[in-house]
Amino acid sequence: MPNFLHKSLSMTMPKTIQEAASLNRAGVLAPVAVFALILAGCVSPEPTAKSVAKVSEKLESFEALEFAARNLVIDTHIDVPFRLEKEMEDVSVAAGGDFDFPRARRGGLNGAFMSIYIPATVDAEGGAAALADKLIDGVEAMARDHPNKFALAHCAADVSKAANTGRIALPLGMENGGPIAGSFDELKRYRDRGVRYITLAHSKSNHISDSSYDTNERWQGLSDFGKSLIGEMNNVGIMVDISHLSDKAAWQVLELTKTPVIASHSSMRHFTPGFHRNMSDEMVKALGENGGVIQINFGSSFLTASARKWSDKFSADSKAYAEAQKLQSGDEKLRAFGEQYRASLPFPYATTKQVLDHIDRAVEVAGIDHVGIGSDFDGVGDSLPLGLKDVSSYPQLIIGLSRRGYSKTDIGKILAGNVLRVWREVEIYAEAQGQPVTCSL
Repeated sequence: MPNFLHKSLSMTMPKTIQEAASLNRAGVLAPVAVFALILAGCVSPEPTAKSVAKVSEKLESFEALEFAARNLVIDTHIDVPFRLEKEMEDVSVAAGGDFDFPRARRGGLNGAFMSIYIPATVDAEGGAAALADKLIDGVEAMARDHPNKFALAHCAADVSKAANTGRIALPLGMENGGPIAGSFDELKRYRDRGVRYITLAHSKSNHISDSSYDTNERWQGLSDFGKSLIGEMNNVGIMVDISHLSDKAAWQVLELTKTPVIASHSSMRHFTPGFHRNMSDEMVKALGENGGVIQINFGSSFLTASARKWSDKFSADSKAYAEAQKLQSGDEKLRAFGEQYRASLPFPYATTKQVLDHIDRAVEVAGIDHVGIGSDFDGVGDSLPLGLKDVSSYPQLIIGLSRRGYSKTDIGKILAGNVLRVWREVEIYAEAQGQPVTCSL
């Protein structure tokens, strides 16, 4: 039973719809509770233990929906732009993937950081800037074509402004700093286009930083340009994102930055020993001391050792098969191989419980002011945990957090308050350097 339920079910259970309505008029039951009672079928002559439990479950769902509707929910990493680059569809209506407007509204999502994802291969081939601009164009088109549903968000205040008009705010986060191409002018150009955080590298070391996935640590952390870039990002009001970085690079960022930083979509290495894409307890503690926030990733392979082991084996086996058959990425035979592999060795999905475990651990290590959510929806394929399959599912987190004893205030911090605080602090610092904040609303 959530801590924030309007009234306790310890009261005498109403036996009829009329009695429930009477209690509601007297202010004993919230309207949502009456509706839940009716839907649960518990307004019968003889309420049973089973019917009471059913009412409790319904009330949790309705109260979570109500909480999400009254409070901001911000997810710092959703890969819609690259998904639409691969296969265009209209996400203003019911669509495929993990994100569309109807489901986002059902889930209470107010701010969805659109990931401007640049694959390392594209960066290596010299196409990073062209792809980044194309993906940003796509997000701008979403807001332009559906002005009653989506709004660009260039400052922290834009999120609540959009929410107040029933729209979902679309701030931008660049995943892989390759498009900057060693130029502070390019950094400022992307700032002007709305990029509000930059994940310095992705799956390979680039001209800025080493990657957690790349064993060839070219720079032993940050490059010389990368080290200078941290200060310039601080100056112009762009949040530094340490997700995907090697440990050495992440530590160097924390030493150099003048503002709080984020890990836009990472989880706790405590639960996945040896998986360096996640963050160690020591790093999360330091992130908290910096004033930053770790945004928990929902991908199952980020959450449990069993899912991580399965993913690593699948990757190795797929690579071996592709090499043996001389197949290129995207080949139909590789897709069929993957389907057969899953059929013979089912993927061990995590659950909402494991996401909550990571949140608990991060709160224990860094404190309640330094934890948020960065789902990686549309970015982790078919690996999302049971109960958190798309953007309609944030209320399930609310229910889980409440069951674990988090207050309304603390849940609000995790869902949006913490990352908004960091975003505002970065804006304040930039203004002090003569870089005024520009909003889109």
